[in-house]
Amino acid sequence: MTLAPTPRTRLRRLPRRAAYDRATIDAILDEALIAHLGFVDDGQPYVIPTLQARVGDRVYVHGSAASRTLRALADGVPACLTVTLADGLVLARAAYHHSVNYRSVVVLGTARPVQDPDERRAALRAFTDKLVPGRWAEVRPPTSQELRGTAVLALELTEASAKVRTGPPGDDADDLARDVWAGVVPLRLRAGAPEPDPRLAPGTPLSPAVRDWVAARA
Repeated sequence: MTLAPTPRTRLRRLPRRAAYDRATIDAILDEALIAHLGFVDDGQPYVIPTLQARVGDRVYVHGSAASRTLRALADGVPACLTVTLADGLVLARAAYHHSVNYRSVVVLGTARPVQDPDERRAALRAFTDKLVPGRWAEVRPPTSQELRGTAVLALELTEASAKVRTGPPGDDADDLARDVWAGVVPLRLRAGAPEPDPRLAPGTPLSPAVRDWVAARA
């Protein structure tokens, strides 16, 4: 599936880096842990970092029911959600051409408050398993009181685009002979050694989901 670019999502600067297919957009959203939500409240722009999780054709965000951000978005103000993955430092021979290899997505729309209990639980499960796949099945699910205190919003993937930079630096021909190293330094997210909660019962082993996630990213 490919989203038709709109006047707001069509890339005009370096359009060759644009991607409008859902496979690319979904893959970036699914890998990114942190999103930034932009909106305007009472004339003041805000950009707030938050967790996000995609389920099918929508992206969910959540937080305290008392959150100003979620209350403003639930009132129907236009929203902009962005995620970015940094894949490498692009080091050129000239300062002007230094850059970063990255994958990013911009989603535009109006967030919908999620009221259905089953959809809310599915969204919260998606948030938990987004951090560590399989974690939801290992822990206590939310109580009714915790669910009442948590606001969940859904943003449909109807107006979105991706932008991707890959490859080596774009040095000018006149600089190629310069005696300075140029290339790409790859970047990736790595897991460190798990640090147990000081209140954990002695001898409690890592759960399978955490053990496997850490092993895959060590």
